[in-house]
Amino acid sequence: MEVFDSPPDIDAQWLSRDSTLVAPDLIGCTLVRQMPDGTLLRGLIVETEAYGLNDPAMHAYRRATARNQVMFGEPGITYVYLIYGIYHCLNVVTDRATVPSAVLIRALQLETMPDWIDPQQQLKPQRVAAGPGKLCRAFKIDLTLTGMPLLPGQALWLEHRDFQFQQQLDQGKSSLVQTTRIGLTQGIDLPWRWYLSNCAAVSRKG
Repeated sequence: MEVFDSPPDIDAQWLSRDSTLVAPDLIGCTLVRQMPDGTLLRGLIVETEAYGLNDPAMHAYRRATARNQVMFGEPGITYVYLIYGIYHCLNVVTDRATVPSAVLIRALQLETMPDWIDPQQQLKPQRVAAGPGKLCRAFKIDLTLTGMPLLPGQALWLEHRDFQFQQQLDQGKSSLVQTTRIGLTQGIDLPWRWYLSNCAAVSRKG
């Protein structure tokens, strides 16, 4: 994959691949959140899961609905959904239009601590965004942000890995772990989850 000294933004063309190719490549990339007042929050993506065509665990497995319609759209769009009526989850739509495919962003390593995080949570900064619901809460991501293009100037966008991160991977100083996905009742044997090894911000190891 391409690597840059000063990482540019990830575009729709880069995301127009199978989710199982995009998901591991997103590890080490940066999610940027621009708040309404212009404040920027940044987090290193350290854990992802892929969901794709003919995948029984994917929301769009059976048919298109009002909820999952965005998954059939162009790559580079956000798909946010609510689980248990409490937790939001952020997905990046991948592949090509009409092919339902997305990558769930499962965990971030935050660059700075948002002001609104509870002081008790701040005592364990690596765990503040260690899970899909946690990272959405930390970045104030909710259903109002679904169906949005991931572009600079918008509420959310992505930046490529920097040179240093890629160099550490290439030299074996860090590595990615591939394993099965978490919290599913279907498609549980598919090894479509990736995370950065030896990273305290990952939601769960193994």
